[in-house]
Amino acid sequence: MTSPAVWMPPATLAALQAEIATLEAQGSEATLSDKARAVELRALVRNADVAVKPNDGLVEPGMLVTVGFADGSTDTFLLGERTVLADDRALSPRSPLGAAVNGRYVGDDVTYTAPNGPATVSVLAAEPAA
Repeated sequence: MTSPAVWMPPATLAALQAEIATLEAQGSEATLSDKARAVELRALVRNADVAVKPNDGLVEPGMLVTVGFADGSTDTFLLGERTVLADDRALSPRSPLGAAVNGRYVGDDVTYTAPNGPATVSVLAAEPAA
């Protein structure tokens, strides 16, 4: 079974590759935890998507997304897996809000199930992450 691609910036991919090299250099001294981490990292590297996304208004992993809420507030986040992104603004495309906006376009309104019930957001912007 093929795992889905995981978007990450090139610098993150390089850091993961360096961590794999460090873990593999331990050889027979590696702990089971180290070996498990190396397996996990190799899977992430194998499925890495480092492509710069086009600035076409499509919300997809690798995009900096701004949404507007009914109360007039806004939130900006980087759509991508928190496990690989060293960015406090990262929001998983598998989260309720991330799943709702993934595949939508700027100008779309979407409803999703928030912890306190249904919520509607407007996609205000979607730009490639730097």
